[in-house]
Formats: sequence, structure tokens, C-alpha cells
Amino acid sequence: MFKKAIVRKPCRNLVYGLTTANLGKPDYKLALIQHQEYIEALNECGLEVTVLEANENYPDSVFIEDTALLTPHCAIITNPASHSRNGEIIELSQVIENVYPIVETISTPGTLEGGDVMMVGSHFYIGLSERTNLFGANQLIGILAKYGLIGSTVIVENALHLKSGVSYLENNNLLAASGFKNIPEFQKYNSIFVDDDESYAANSLWINNKVLVPKGFPKTKKKIEQAGYTTIEIDVSEFRKLDGGLSCLSLRY
Repeated sequence: MFKKAIVRKPCRNLVYGLTTANLGKPDYKLALIQHQEYIEALNECGLEVTVLEANENYPDSVFIEDTALLTPHCAIITNPASHSRNGEIIELSQVIENVYPIVETISTPGTLEGGDVMMVGSHFYIGLSERTNLFGANQLIGILAKYGLIGSTVIVENALHLKSGVSYLENNNLLAASGFKNIPEFQKYNSIFVDDDESYAANSLWINNKVLVPKGFPKTKKKIEQAGYTTIEIDVSEFRKLDGGLSCLSLRY
């Protein structure tokens, strides 16, 4: 169960963020409204939320999950693949050090983004993607081992990040886009497969027995509810334009 979360407000320069989505520029004012609704959903899940102010120097800084991994035993500051995001980790490190007694780091030539790390109990699946390389994954596996945790890698071929296409909903249930059907490492879980026309909704977010689901994907929402979960629908259309999803917008611990 999670008790707290950290988020960062969107900045005006959000419109210049990294993207491959080809969905147009985000509406900053609408992004602010959606982000506030996201915070309210975290509160509804029982989380105490720390809200960091916007940082205009870093257009992608609202996607705070990419810059750190918070485990039960330590925090790990990542090393995003894009140089334009490197400064984000400096400021965030100071915030994390105030709440975690042990802070580890991923260093170059390793790259690692939190969107590529999926926690399943004490096991952390690490996606090898355009944003996370083997050097970074191996560093993370070594750090986790120090605290009795396990890490293993998964090749990501059909998504920007691992969690863009697969989300663990606890209770041995895995929500997955069709491109992840044949991943050997995931065959032991009960898979809830997302239809291809709703693949974006594969990035849904379990928090304390509730599941946040992006608005506009009714088939996926229904499947999650049929699996026994209470859902909270959140509109994140403006963050989708920047390849972002529900998990990207917070650090939970």
C-alpha cells in the first residue's frame, strides 16, 4: 500500500516537450486542470501528495516518474536518456533526500527512466527501450540486490517505455497491450489484454486497491472492473500528446 506521492506541476514550456505522438501541441491551461484532477484522484486513493512547483527550464518535468525510482528500502535517482532532462534529477535529488535516508544513483553510460521499471512485489522488471539501456539496467539490478530485491530485463519493442504497454495491477493481474502477449517473463500472471484501439489505456495505475484509468477507453475500463477493481477515470489527453500516461505523473511510495 502506498501512503504518499510526489508530483510536479506542468510548466508553460510543456508545449515544447519531447514527443513521438503526433497528436498536436498540448493545451497548457487544460493540462493544469487535468493535473489538478490527477492530484485529487491520488488523494481519493488515500495518498498525501507533495506538489512541486513548475520548472520552466524543463518542459518534460511534469513526468516526474522518469527521474526516480522509490523502493521500500531506498530511492534511486535515474539518468534519463535525453540530455534535456538531466537537470531535472539535480533538483529532485534534494527533494528525495528529505524523505529517503538512502539515495542511490544511476550514472553514465547507463541510462534509465522510471517509466521502464515495473515493480511486482520484490521483483523489478526493467524494460530495455530507446530510453533505458543495458548499462543502466545492470546498475539498477546491482543496487536492488544490495537491499534483497530482484531485477530482470525485458526487451521493449512495441512501446516507448515498458509501462507504456504493461501495468501490474497487483493480485497477480497484469494489464497488457497486445504487443506484450508473448513476453515469456509475463506468462505466469493473469493477463488482461487491452484491445489494439485502446492500447494507450495499458498504462493504467493501481493505487491502494483502486485503478486509475485514462478517460475515453471504455472497453479497458470495463475489463478492469470485471476483474474486481474499482476504477477512477482521469482525462490525461494533454499529457498523451507528449507520450505521457497516468504512471508518469507521480512518484508513489
